[in-house]
Amino acid sequence: MAEPITPIPAGTATVSSVRTGTSVADLKQSFIDNLVCALGRGPKLATRHDLYVALALTVRDRVLDRGVQTVRVLAGPGSRVVAYLSAEFLPGPHLMNNLLNLGIVEPMRQALAELEVDLDDLAEQEEEPGLGNGGLGRLASCYMDSMASLDVPAVGYGIRYEFGIFDQAIKDGWQAEITDKWLRNGNPWEVPRPEVACEVMFGGHTEKWHDDHGRFRVRWVPRDVVKGVAYDTPILGYRVRTCNTLRLWKAEAVESFDFEAFNHGDYYRAVEDKMASENITKVLYPNDEIAQGKILRLQQQFFFVSCSLQDMIRLHLVLGRPLARFHETWAVQLNDTHPAIAVAELMRLLVDEHALPWADAWTITQKTLAYTNHTLLPEALEKWSVELLGGLLPRHLEIIYEINRRFVEEVRQRFPGDEARVSRMSIIDEGGERAVRMAHLATVGCHTVNGVAALHSRLLAETVLRDFSDLWPEKFANVTNGVTPRRFVAVSNPPLATLITARVGGDWLKDLARLRRLEPLAEDAEFRRQWREVKLTAKRALAALIEERVGVGVDPAALFDVQAKRLHEYKRQHLNVLHILSLYLRLKRDPGADMPSRVFLFGAKAAPGYFMAKRIIKLINATAALVNGDADVAGRLKVAFFPDFNVKNAQHIYPAADLSEQISTAGKEASGTGNMKFAMNGALTIGTLDGANVEIRDEVGPENFFLFGLTADQVADLRARGYRPRDCYERNAELREVLDFIASGALADGDTQLFKPLVDNLLWSDPFLVLADFEAYVRCQAEVSRAWRDAEAWTRMSILNAARMGRFSSDRSIRDYCARVWRVEPAPLPKADG
Repeated sequence: MAEPITPIPAGTATVSSVRTGTSVADLKQSFIDNLVCALGRGPKLATRHDLYVALALTVRDRVLDRGVQTVRVLAGPGSRVVAYLSAEFLPGPHLMNNLLNLGIVEPMRQALAELEVDLDDLAEQEEEPGLGNGGLGRLASCYMDSMASLDVPAVGYGIRYEFGIFDQAIKDGWQAEITDKWLRNGNPWEVPRPEVACEVMFGGHTEKWHDDHGRFRVRWVPRDVVKGVAYDTPILGYRVRTCNTLRLWKAEAVESFDFEAFNHGDYYRAVEDKMASENITKVLYPNDEIAQGKILRLQQQFFFVSCSLQDMIRLHLVLGRPLARFHETWAVQLNDTHPAIAVAELMRLLVDEHALPWADAWTITQKTLAYTNHTLLPEALEKWSVELLGGLLPRHLEIIYEINRRFVEEVRQRFPGDEARVSRMSIIDEGGERAVRMAHLATVGCHTVNGVAALHSRLLAETVLRDFSDLWPEKFANVTNGVTPRRFVAVSNPPLATLITARVGGDWLKDLARLRRLEPLAEDAEFRRQWREVKLTAKRALAALIEERVGVGVDPAALFDVQAKRLHEYKRQHLNVLHILSLYLRLKRDPGADMPSRVFLFGAKAAPGYFMAKRIIKLINATAALVNGDADVAGRLKVAFFPDFNVKNAQHIYPAADLSEQISTAGKEASGTGNMKFAMNGALTIGTLDGANVEIRDEVGPENFFLFGLTADQVADLRARGYRPRDCYERNAELREVLDFIASGALADGDTQLFKPLVDNLLWSDPFLVLADFEAYVRCQAEVSRAWRDAEAWTRMSILNAARMGRFSSDRSIRDYCARVWRVEPAPLPKADG
């Protein structure tokens, strides 16, 4: 969101129709203009990448035209803007999404065809910005898409990581991490804003003083200062004129070259500040196993939060609005605890930099900020040691101590004599090494705390933040996650989108609830045939990719059983593997066993330092090597690990899945969004009552969902009674056979040590109750096999799953946020003349 240009009267700032027109002739001419004038390339010398960039710039022209108009409207009186603060964004490829939103996919295809250029071929040239780790970043991008599509004024604030999440290769069955150089050829979608820069301070000390009015003040004297420079990516809504902004910050040195040091021959020190400063935004999520990694991660979080809040205040003041009304202009959402330092930073900016009284600043802070919690896992609830935070952000530690002092006084007044409660609720954890609990800071400093699925929100209020829920029950809300059907159906699965539109009209992409019109068609034999043909087309395309990238030939007619998500023990990819091995061993015992043909497909990245997760990837690939190489099960079972799971690859996987594996331990998955993407594309779900699975099952109907496993309450009860995983092993002969098979070294050329850590973990600890749910999972998978045999019944269930997914559009989520959290109204732009 840039400042308006004042010297040029708004009415005269029109753009040539060739730059904004959507006719085939305009698109064709614009493409040629960009190739020649922007890139300096003639058609005969242009590479495929040149052609892609020319196409991207052609589309960007049309998007930015709307972006400028959007800024003009937002600068007007009365608009409240959402600022979505997230350490991660995973927007996926921009090209096809923008073409869809502009409504010019086919005109652009025709314009390029007339130049003997293939649109789909150029789309494959796009590098995906890997600015997130998984669901958190993809959710943020879905929400940006929906806010623009619903005309909700918004700015997404994050970090422009030079190197995003690693590219994944599989070498000898192990994950290998390759640097993600997504910017190596530039990024045609972003607009650098060097004039929009903020100074961010680190380290040093504070000084107390009294100003001319006798007021007590604090001055932060930093050790280091870094400059944050804005890079803007336009985010266009679907078939609307609203175009919001994703503003990502890059770290630079305040003074990038020390000329004095250079003149004295100290050539390294001449650029030392530049190198140290730019390290902050160099890589997504540094390894925080070591102290330097922890410092860098906190630097990243504070850097983008400080830049973003300074930017909001700057824009607020430029528009001539008093700071006392800051919360009336900005609704700031903290996406998990990564931006939670915003509570202290907004207080610092208001109190120290703008001299507001503490009480006024605290009121503004609480009315401005809201916090989304995304996890119940204790290890994922961020804590920073007092020593580390105080060394890096000394003023913020002082502010946090003062916030906490006032807060614990309030707790003591409400619960006199309950010092145990005070200790549990304190923002400062006094047990062991003193640390700042960031979830507590966010809960105290925000007006609303929301979970991301009904079950998660209930457990959040009953367990992790129970004391806070007792104190402020009105502060807690639920907003179930959603995903955008534009990206994950229309862009990912054009044949399905075309089939749906032909039967129910095109308005379903703006109102996903209208997919309910498909329900009667589930009884139409001809429509079921067409539905199966669309699915088979997607499976054939994916089968070709699997063979190309993995070297495994699979039968598109087989049941495609897919588990594609981040690799974590609680998501239980190893439970899936135990089932595959049980089927394999059953076929080895009884080659004539009645078993439909299945393709088991995995896609997942493990955190580089996550020992057990990386071993599970090795187990998956060892199982694939065994199964795929055994002639006894040929045509019955195939296993493939699809490398480098990301948005671009997901767009090939979701449309082809028949069965979606959502098998996390109940009570561990906050929501999940892969479950929604699979179901929107007609996959049936096998899953536990965890996260949004609960609500998905309610919507699609229990008869259209394969349910198994312990509930969250049963999990808690089993733990309370004392869970002994070895008892499950002793009781279940099939489970015992599978674990003994792994332990024997049969998957590791006789090496009994390779998978010993994994087997021992399951037998003696099993923190995510894999063994406890194994028998129910195998039994439920047998139900899947029976259901698959009846193609008509399976297709009926598939149609009903897609038809009933309206609730899980991110549009619905954003409407909920607007009503329950932000109190923001849409601000649609007027339609263009004519």
